[in-house]
Amino acid sequence: MKKTNPTSSGAFARSPCPVACVLDIIGDKWTLLVVRDLFAGKRTYGEFQASFEKIPTNILAERLKRLIEYEIIVKSPYQQRPVRYEYVLTTKGKELGPILKAMAQWGEKHIPGSKAISKW
Repeated sequence: MKKTNPTSSGAFARSPCPVACVLDIIGDKWTLLVVRDLFAGKRTYGEFQASFEKIPTNILAERLKRLIEYEIIVKSPYQQRPVRYEYVLTTKGKELGPILKAMAQWGEKHIPGSKAISKW
């Protein structure tokens, strides 16, 4: 079942508040970590699975579908037999970079022992 995309339909899951709308798309436990990994250069399902946090495969598949649905990433085949896909940030997805960077900087400053896994 396709979720309502508040950025195109005008329907909102919770409210028209922009913060609530963003959280409806990327505010769960895993989605921003997938986006972080894309900024770090990961492109394939296997590379995402190898991340430190060990995202469960069923959740990873769902998050990738959601990111595609909201046009934050695109999926394209890089191998035909068997078909394998790579995932790449769209322009819209790349605009999340400053947000992730700010979150990493805030975490390093205010959460003792935390450190950014990658620099962008």
